[in-house]
Amino acid sequence: MKPENFLFANKSPDAPLKVIDFGLATIFDKNPQAKTKAGTPYYVSPQVLKGCYTHKCDMWSCGVMMYIIICGYPPFFGDTDSEILNKVKAGVYDFPAEDWAQISADAKNLIKSCLEMDETKRISAEEALKHSWIGKAPSYDKPMSSKVMTNFRSFRDQHRMKKIALTAIAQQLPETEIQQLKETFLAIDKNGDGTLTLEEIQQGSLQHNVQLPPDFAQIFASMDSDGSGCIDYTEFIAATVEKRTYMQEDICWGAFRIFDLDGNGKISKDELSKVLGNLEGEKNSVIGGLTGLQNAEQLIAEVDTDGDGEIDFQEFMAMMKK
Repeated sequence: MKPENFLFANKSPDAPLKVIDFGLATIFDKNPQAKTKAGTPYYVSPQVLKGCYTHKCDMWSCGVMMYIIICGYPPFFGDTDSEILNKVKAGVYDFPAEDWAQISADAKNLIKSCLEMDETKRISAEEALKHSWIGKAPSYDKPMSSKVMTNFRSFRDQHRMKKIALTAIAQQLPETEIQQLKETFLAIDKNGDGTLTLEEIQQGSLQHNVQLPPDFAQIFASMDSDGSGCIDYTEFIAATVEKRTYMQEDICWGAFRIFDLDGNGKISKDELSKVLGNLEGEKNSVIGGLTGLQNAEQLIAEVDTDGDGEIDFQEFMAMMKK
């Protein structure tokens, strides 16, 4: 985590801020401790330098960024990388009076909580968002419409390959196309954790007088493509995006190219399997939560109308139109 990896989506005054560069990212719920030594000297945590760390390494980086944003210089600095890293390992910094005298105690407290040397005592992201310096998170009241519920049900009834394609599309749609859906998601996500539980959707439906179908638990399960027990933002967008949005040819081409790895105009079972992350034996796929080369064959068979064992763009579009 570093300031250079936070970019605005566009030049408008209210442009959403996005995080980029996930080349060294990992999922910590599967790997409670990581050992890869990587990072930028100013922002890297002491535990990363030791080669044994948890997700709390990001909170250290956030503390460094907060320090820099407030005063304009880093808490750990030096003329060379080795000098900077030695100061990071020591974890010693201060708040010079000439720059910090007018800064609130709350701000300094949050920085100290992020730059806690002991990872077990370092503040978590969830705790930081509730810190008094952060203040109350913005609230969203975009109502849940009955159309959202209709799209939920429609998504459940799609065959698996189309669900995977919609997930790929959801990851690439511009903000302008999904702004209303984004606001609906944020309004339902009461605890702000970036996921929706069955209970949150049920509460949202009551609040906005939207009738849930009796089989909504099954609909919810069909939307939970990675089996996490909740619906993340991408899964929500995939299930609720309007057909007139995803049926734009340039959007479908963008999704098709995700699977057409060699660019020959066809999706093979090997390409589909690779995109799903299965050739390496991963437990969860990159897109769609599916595994196995045999499963890839079955997915292609659902769409392959000419029986050549591959999906061309015409077959892909025919699938999307259904």
